[in-house]
Amino acid sequence: MSDSIHMPFLARNLTVKASTDSNLVGLSGTVVGETRRTIALDVGGVTKTLAKNVIKFNLDNEDDLIQGAMVCQRPEDRIHRNYRRN
Repeated sequence: MSDSIHMPFLARNLTVKASTDSNLVGLSGTVVGETRRTIALDVGGVTKTLAKNVIKFNLDNEDDLIQGAMVCQRPEDRIHRNYRRN
């Protein structure tokens, strides 16, 4: 797991790689907001809010797949948290 998970997600490009909602797979956009349980994306000028616990995604086309359920905490808490390496 890269250090990308500890960095702020704002203004980064996010691509949904897997989801329990098949309509979200392949969705890509710029992160414009983040709360404890959601991520807001700007997709072609439209803001879409995604629940973190139903998606797996990567940031800026990196190889690491981030499980949204694993980062369901406030952004400021996520930055200092230790995660297990798979």
